[in-house]
Amino acid sequence: MLRVRDSMTREVETLGPDASAAEAWRLCREKNIRHLPVVDGGRLVGLVSDRDLRDASPPRGSTGERDALNWSRLGDIMSTGLTTIHPLDTIDHAARELHDRKIGCLPVVADGGLVGIITSSDMMQTLIELVGARDRGSWVEVEVPNEPGQLANVTDVVREMKVNIGGVFLSPAGRASNRLIVLRLETTNPSGIVKALENAGYKITTVETSSNPEPTLEES
Repeated sequence: MLRVRDSMTREVETLGPDASAAEAWRLCREKNIRHLPVVDGGRLVGLVSDRDLRDASPPRGSTGERDALNWSRLGDIMSTGLTTIHPLDTIDHAARELHDRKIGCLPVVADGGLVGIITSSDMMQTLIELVGARDRGSWVEVEVPNEPGQLANVTDVVREMKVNIGGVFLSPAGRASNRLIVLRLETTNPSGIVKALENAGYKITTVETSSNPEPTLEES
């Protein structure tokens, strides 16, 4: 089971409530971050986002812009009453919280202290890793009857072809008579598996192959 601790950022930049908005701006730019937990005495007391900092700033170029940023304190502009999450909570729970509350991050708290932060960007990175978006391979979408045992039957066909399955995704069951199973296969030539699945009576709705994935930022 994938937990928040597996995807969260552990080395979190923080400031105290008496720090200035200007200091927060500098830290956000230097570290390329958008969310800054506010900690007082080791305890999480608030959160400042880049939007909070923009809202607290006078129009660019206006008289007193620099003074306003220097005199604004994070304790006055930070968000409080935060939704937090525990490092042992599941990733799907974190995803639901981010989505349902329409927020960009969740501070991760354990034993009363801040131990990390998980953001929407962290969730996207986790999704990329789960679906193997940067890996060479193939996607095969199979339409199956909505009944028990179909996933096992499909994976048995792939196993007999001696190809590894890198990931499996299923469409919601609902009340439909059919549902989709999406297989991420560790091969760039899925034609044999497609034929075997069709011979087993399954309808193949989509086949895609990624032999030259886009480079990551580190590779470019």
